[in-house]
Amino acid sequence: MRTDPAATAAALLPLVGGLANVRSVAHCMTRLRLVLADPARADATALRAVPGVLGLVVEGDSWQIVLGPGVVTRVTAAFEERVRETAAPPAPATPATGPGRSAAEELAARGAELREARRRRNATPLKTALRRVAAVFVPLIPALIGCGILAGVNGLLLNAGLLPWLTPALTAVASAFMALIAVFVGVNTAKEFGGTPVLGGAVAAIVVYPGVAKVTAFGVTLAPGQGGVLGALAAALLAAYVERWCRGRFPETLDVLLTPTVTVLVAGLATLYGLMWAAGTVSTAVGTAATWLLDTTGAFAGLVLGGLFLPLVMLGLHQALIPLHTTLIEQQGSTVLLPILAMAGAGQVGAALALYVRLRHAASLRATIRSALPAGLLGVGEPLIYGVSLPLGRPFLTACAGGAAGGAFLGFFAMLGDRVGATAIGPSGWALFPLLAGDHGWPTLLALYTGGLLTGYTVGFTATWLFGVTEEVRASATAGAATGAPLTEPDAGPPASPDDPAPAPTR
Repeated sequence: MRTDPAATAAALLPLVGGLANVRSVAHCMTRLRLVLADPARADATALRAVPGVLGLVVEGDSWQIVLGPGVVTRVTAAFEERVRETAAPPAPATPATGPGRSAAEELAARGAELREARRRRNATPLKTALRRVAAVFVPLIPALIGCGILAGVNGLLLNAGLLPWLTPALTAVASAFMALIAVFVGVNTAKEFGGTPVLGGAVAAIVVYPGVAKVTAFGVTLAPGQGGVLGALAAALLAAYVERWCRGRFPETLDVLLTPTVTVLVAGLATLYGLMWAAGTVSTAVGTAATWLLDTTGAFAGLVLGGLFLPLVMLGLHQALIPLHTTLIEQQGSTVLLPILAMAGAGQVGAALALYVRLRHAASLRATIRSALPAGLLGVGEPLIYGVSLPLGRPFLTACAGGAAGGAFLGFFAMLGDRVGATAIGPSGWALFPLLAGDHGWPTLLALYTGGLLTGYTVGFTATWLFGVTEEVRASATAGAATGAPLTEPDAGPPASPDDPAPAPTR
């Protein structure tokens, strides 16, 4: 059944605390991302029960509602329209305190205390840092996808000797964004960390400016682009802190002149005489480490990466890989990690197919799988994770086994010198085919990546068929728990209580 975006948005807004409680609205490929002023005012149980909602992801004041690809874009637009049209409701009265407080008020206050305690427990420095880094890079993914696909098409045309009049233009269109990606990283970094976006972009632009070739730092002449996105991230972060330090320290009449000048000067010189060199060293180490890992421990590395990626997604720790992917694409033209990590989605698809075949009487579960499977084949795994395998428990583990097998397959051939890379991040599954890159031509890439997917499908299916369908799983699925049960809390283990939001990953 097709989701009505306006109806869904109208149902969601009061359940997240109303207009006055919404600080920002955004979306990624599958999730409506909201930052709430007071997370305790949101109703997690009611949100999960809204038709079309596949899951709920909570990390501090960031609430992410899993809606699925395509749907999330329409619902976000309707939600933003609803926010613009809705008048802010008055803040709810604080429950009375003291012996005269009613039982309902006592329960409400206790619930608020529990939710606040959970929020503090999950607002760890690591998760907060990863969420903020992700906020820098996630908005860049659409451009990375578009330019990556064009780069792949251009490569095929060049190899085939076709349309020689068009390939120079495609090269320019596909490469321009990557040549200036540092500027976009700088703009987003300053925005995320409280600075002026254009100042962050101005400082980050130093990293790619050709004139840096005339600058010598630590006895070495700098090269344009040295440090890449990591250097741009560090430069803009420093600029944001310098700008915030300057604000209020100059007279108001001079602030508009002195604050931008001092910000660009201090952060710019630090970028040239420290950050570019340091970030360049780190970037080189990242590329060297990724190459060494696959060349020497390929099968084992693929097994570990493919098997652990779904749990990393569940915990939100996969965000740490975004700068690594981007750095590898900058350095080597492709990231060798993404195709291996994409095998986790293949294991998830295999597990879902096994559940669909074995649980013939679980009508709601089979309906969920039918609707989520196309997205899963295209590499969007949240609908299957949050709607099928994670609520059932054991099938999530057997899906990880399929991902490990597919990753080991690609890792084994990487040890033999047949590495498979991707020219952009974002898509996986079948959607990754146009982005594949390597040293041995398209037929080899096609065969290897297809072999990895088939391995992940097969092992995920077989492991789930043999070990993933217990009597408990069968009873839960038949009762429809896979579409309505609360998710497992990733950092604590046991299922969350129905009135307490369960923290989970960001994407």
